[in-house]
Amino acid sequence: MGPAPPPKKRLGQHFLVDQNIVRKIVAVAALRPDEAVLEIGPGRGILTRALCEQAGRVFAIEVDRSLGAMLAEALAGCTNVEIHLGDALEYPYESLASGTVVVANLPYNVSTPLLFRLLNAHHRIDRMVLMLQTEVARRLVAGPGTKDYGILSVLTQYRAVPSLAFHVSAGCFRPKPAVSSTVVLLPMRGEPVVSVVDEPLFIRTVRASFAHRRKTLANSLRDEGFPSDRILPALQAAGIEPARRAESLVIAQFAALANELARGRGVER
Repeated sequence: MGPAPPPKKRLGQHFLVDQNIVRKIVAVAALRPDEAVLEIGPGRGILTRALCEQAGRVFAIEVDRSLGAMLAEALAGCTNVEIHLGDALEYPYESLASGTVVVANLPYNVSTPLLFRLLNAHHRIDRMVLMLQTEVARRLVAGPGTKDYGILSVLTQYRAVPSLAFHVSAGCFRPKPAVSSTVVLLPMRGEPVVSVVDEPLFIRTVRASFAHRRKTLANSLRDEGFPSDRILPALQAAGIEPARRAESLVIAQFAALANELARGRGVER
């Protein structure tokens, strides 16, 4: 095999090099021989090969075209893998096979938008096993009243049941990242944890509520464009004090608020 292309800082590349971590990730994924796996950012293929040994099919998306030849060589003999050279942020995840398992060391510079894209394709995904920056991983599992609780917490827990699997030291990567890493398991819910009458409005309500964390819910919603004459009646109908802040609400309260806003008039998209 020829020399590997150097890591590209602009792509946030930190290649996993520890086989023990690879084994632990595959164990958490608990793959069956009939399952299809999506990997984002296969890099130099160390995890990809292990996935090919456990799953029925592996589809890997790699944005760095200079890694294409190296991946083909590293995965020689793996007849159940397909490499797609392209941007994972632009891939149509709604085209995934039903029941796909996502296993990935997500590029940390785009991990949050990628996670939202994957959550939007919840109906095609059974579960996800993701390596993330520890700071982001903590947000996924955070509860109300904590500093880590926010948009990512609510919208992830709305669609999945996230849990922290294990931490990964910086020495398991080349080059070593300046941040710590954590593997997270996210089984997707069959149905959302709460019922909402207008899902886009629910998502907009959550985002608007957290947009100004130091402001009250009423002020934050107003500043994000919700009609002033609808905010207080909706909060009152949902049983939420207008002076509360977003981090104090449980997911069911966000749903109740969004449902009341949806029943009102003049809420523009």
